[in-house]
Amino acid sequence: MINKIIDLCAHNQFIVFLFIAMAILAGYTSMRNITLDAIPDLSDTQVIIYSRWDRSPDIMEDQVTYPIVRAMLEVPKVKNIRGFSDFGFS
Repeated sequence: MINKIIDLCAHNQFIVFLFIAMAILAGYTSMRNITLDAIPDLSDTQVIIYSRWDRSPDIMEDQVTYPIVRAMLEVPKVKNIRGFSDFGFS
């Protein structure tokens, strides 16, 4: 089967070069006309810190959430910090 394809291409060089030229032209045309939608993500980077400890919300706020929020305030270029405590997690 492969030998027949090679013989056909060897005897019909003009047709092979014509197909190659058409493929190159189609690729070039497609490359020039394709629309790219490359919009960068301009939103702020978010970091979620989730901690679990089976204690009341008051203890979670005082011993877990507040120290984490306080430490995150020292990070440069931080715009917003939110802390939330509930029963067993912060």
